[in-house]
Amino acid sequence: MIRGMAKLPKTKRIGILTAGGDSPGLNAAIRGVGKTCLGFYGMEIIGFRDGFRGLVENHRLKLDKSTLAGILTVGGTILGTSRDKPHRMVIDGRTRDMTETIVENYDKWGLDCIVCLGGGGTQKNALRLHQAGLNVITLPKTIDNDVAMTDATFGYATAMDIATETIDRLHSTAHSHHRIIVAEIMGHRAGWLTLGSGIAGGADVILIPEIPYDVEKISEAIKLRSKHGTNFSIVAVAEGAMSRDDARSLQAGEKKLERAKTLHDKKEAKMELASLEVRHQGNTLRLAKQLEELTHLESRVTILGYVQRGGTPSAADRILATRLGSACGDLIHEEVFGVMVAARGDGTEPVPLDKVAGKRKVVPPDHSWIQTARHVGTCLGE
Repeated sequence: MIRGMAKLPKTKRIGILTAGGDSPGLNAAIRGVGKTCLGFYGMEIIGFRDGFRGLVENHRLKLDKSTLAGILTVGGTILGTSRDKPHRMVIDGRTRDMTETIVENYDKWGLDCIVCLGGGGTQKNALRLHQAGLNVITLPKTIDNDVAMTDATFGYATAMDIATETIDRLHSTAHSHHRIIVAEIMGHRAGWLTLGSGIAGGADVILIPEIPYDVEKISEAIKLRSKHGTNFSIVAVAEGAMSRDDARSLQAGEKKLERAKTLHDKKEAKMELASLEVRHQGNTLRLAKQLEELTHLESRVTILGYVQRGGTPSAADRILATRLGSACGDLIHEEVFGVMVAARGDGTEPVPLDKVAGKRKVVPPDHSWIQTARHVGTCLGE
């Protein structure tokens, strides 16, 4: 080095991965992070394939302008994804804690930060890596919109559009054949997707996990429609919606697990909860059969499944994912780590991961959408 010449600052090197289920907007978020870090701040960026497993097995992809070109409108994720957990990863047939290996590879590749795009599980896994000494930032992704401490998650708007369009199309069949059409929509523990698409699509009944339902109340609402000359109904049901009896059993099981003090008691409580979960599978089909018996109207079931989270992201999700990704680049530049980039109004806000991890954003009983559904005559199974 020439005497008197200032030492050039080290170029930051960023890692990025997508974890959990795929979701519309993941590529838009990768692009938002990548273009901001590369073009605006002059950083390097490496993509790790298939979630946290890529960090363990060193499966990587250098991201540059050509790699990021054209991915804004593409569904899925160019990096691939998995549900592997760093502390419980199956390697050679054995479940192992691979956190130390991830830390070693983080240092080996000279990373200054790892960006994790994912839902609730990813937030918990990212927090563990942060607690292990790594610089981590997360972005909230899920079609369920249930990540805590953020106004919205990318993927949700697109999924709601798809579910709404499906309900729109089901109206004509239900009307033509005088049927009850039961549409099962994704959402194990949160009803945002079912509630939003149900209102937008004009569903006559909306059933969500937050409001346990009484099948008799639903049948009464459907029979009242028939009495007034409308011999069809659309029922939008979240996959995690439960009857009042099942909800009570779940609550009792969860309390039993909380009170359990011995390993035997905990194992027994977990087995009871697992049994309830298995029994709940196929609940939508049972509900349709119950309604057919109670109302004497023919009933059919449509399960939307993975179609809800596939395909081209909507404009709303592209904008949300891009601005969250761009804000992530700013935080890396400012060396703000251990946070999730939350959507807050038209802006963003860094929220500490320990305030996000392990929490879930569910539909509050007094939410305005609940009131709206009631006011327009939608049955919520109460």
